[in-house]
Amino acid sequence: MTDFTLTFLGTGTSVGIPMIGCDCAVCRSTDPRDKRLRSSVWIRTPEMAWVVDTGPDFRTQCLRAGIRELDAALFTHPHMDHVTGFDELRRFTIPADQFMPVYGLPSCLEVLERMFIYAFNGENRYRGYLKPFPKPIHGPFHLGETLVTPLPVKHGKVECIGYLFSRGGRKLCAYIPDAKELLTPAWAALQGVDTLIVDALRYTDHPTHMSFSEALAVHQELKPRRTFFTHLMCEISHAADEPQLPSGVKLAYDGMELTWE
Repeated sequence: MTDFTLTFLGTGTSVGIPMIGCDCAVCRSTDPRDKRLRSSVWIRTPEMAWVVDTGPDFRTQCLRAGIRELDAALFTHPHMDHVTGFDELRRFTIPADQFMPVYGLPSCLEVLERMFIYAFNGENRYRGYLKPFPKPIHGPFHLGETLVTPLPVKHGKVECIGYLFSRGGRKLCAYIPDAKELLTPAWAALQGVDTLIVDALRYTDHPTHMSFSEALAVHQELKPRRTFFTHLMCEISHAADEPQLPSGVKLAYDGMELTWE
């Protein structure tokens, strides 16, 4: 029986791929792996299901993946490409008394409350309206039998985290879509992780995202069984660039599914 399933809903950078006004080979590619919506994942366990981040493509991602029920939404940080599909969660709180637990750092939840005040102010509790239940993250917490550990990272000037998911004492998967570097508590928590999913924007350096060489250095330091690069821009061609990666490292693509028994 599968205990933990993760589906990549999107693996692209903030502008998505193809990018508006770009005529590069990747933006014109017919390879479906080069079509990248904004980064997000959908996770299912025997007890419950949740998503990490709801970017502007979230409705399309739900329809494409066939998501019909969600028990929670987790957020890494309040940048546009991770939160602006927030209102689409309304379809998962249809009954008048059904709430959606929304997990994030207090600073992230504050931004969500400002952006979507009509959902948080308690005045709209009708059937079909979004009814979030804020769950500020101050440390590890449980979703069913899954232990969720926040992973603090440096990502420009915004407070940002990734997530480590563990079950039965096994560190199954870490999801870090936006990061320039891991902070000390994250390095400690990630020791012994089975699968690493990490930001690897492009080959060239970027001030707020890891490059391929920086992401590879994290892989080499942690030595997980497997690593997947995500949050990719159009400098990266799946067919051309994945074969250049070392053993155990692959490029994620929209719709890719990972499972753990």
